[in-house]
Amino acid sequence: MSGKTVDPGVKTGNYGRAMTPDPDEPVDPAPPDDLLDHLTRRTTLGRQEAHQIVLEVLAYFDEDVETFVRRRHGELQHRGLANPEIFQKISAELRWWRVAAPQLSQRQIRRIIYG
Repeated sequence: MSGKTVDPGVKTGNYGRAMTPDPDEPVDPAPPDDLLDHLTRRTTLGRQEAHQIVLEVLAYFDEDVETFVRRRHGELQHRGLANPEIFQKISAELRWWRVAAPQLSQRQIRRIIYG
């Protein structure tokens, strides 16, 4: 985690940046109590800290697949990686995404990026 604390009532976007709430969007429910109980039993975190971390993790995974692919391509390209390596890395990273992303081929990743 980046070291930032996130208030439970503040919805954050990727990397903990506070997002402007959409008045038409329903308020996100609190993390499940059993998850918070599990985290407080298995770690030294207090309940409030566990709550903040769960919100931070969910905010990190708040992008849809196409936005994630485009963002990661730019980041990895900026690091000097070549497209074949970038496409392979993005494909592997998508397996960890919060919502089960479809398995994308390198061609599909390329088409998302370049249209």
